[in-house]
Amino acid sequence: MAKYFLNIAAPMLVLLFAGCTDYSKTTSEAVQSDPVTTAVKTKLDSNRYNVAFLIMDGVYNTELTAPFDIFQHTQYREGIKAMNVFLVANTLNPITTFEGIRLLPDYNYLTEDLPHIDILVVPSAEHHLNTDLEDQAMLTFVKEVAQEALYVTSHCDGAFVLAKAGLLDEVVSTTFPSDIDQYRQMFPQLEVKEDVLFVHDDKFITSAGGAKSFEAALYLVEILYGDSIARSLAKGLVIDWKLAEVPRFVVQ
Repeated sequence: MAKYFLNIAAPMLVLLFAGCTDYSKTTSEAVQSDPVTTAVKTKLDSNRYNVAFLIMDGVYNTELTAPFDIFQHTQYREGIKAMNVFLVANTLNPITTFEGIRLLPDYNYLTEDLPHIDILVVPSAEHHLNTDLEDQAMLTFVKEVAQEALYVTSHCDGAFVLAKAGLLDEVVSTTFPSDIDQYRQMFPQLEVKEDVLFVHDDKFITSAGGAKSFEAALYLVEILYGDSIARSLAKGLVIDWKLAEVPRFVVQ
């Protein structure tokens, strides 16, 4: 009889405790604590360059994934100082790209201590010509990182962010071809090049973007590691890489 009572009582106790469960958490709290949606930080190799990709809602796939592919694959080449690649945003909640892919940032630059960033990559995003340029916290982050970074790169309209942060006033730059006129109108103080795939001046590499973001990333790889590594990485992505044939503007 006692055994029968225990068999009945156990599930009843479960129901009683379930009834006392606090379901008052907000949706945002639930998302932050959900292991499926919270990024798991990978330990960074201290012997590599740290490469941060700045992302936000509306980031375009190609301008993000093209340089990410190139830089991440340096980890599979021997005898070089490879790259740690990671995503930074103003949240740890999922970021949705313009094309609909959901990404998990590795670091929240508003609330976390970030590792030292050697290379900052600013891909283009949907609102880089308007509302994103009003985000003072983001612009401050970009400006502060640029002070100590070895290289700062942008792809497509990512140049608008660098320009708004005041980083391109003393250098030559470029952006997405059909946005050149608006770029000049918004930042009349800049020296702007067109009809090139990328511009390199000082520590800044600005790219026309799109599929040609691969070329700008391979160029930086060639600067850091030489022609043979750049060709090897390009071959792995079925890209015929010949720097001499790439339309570019480099300030010596």
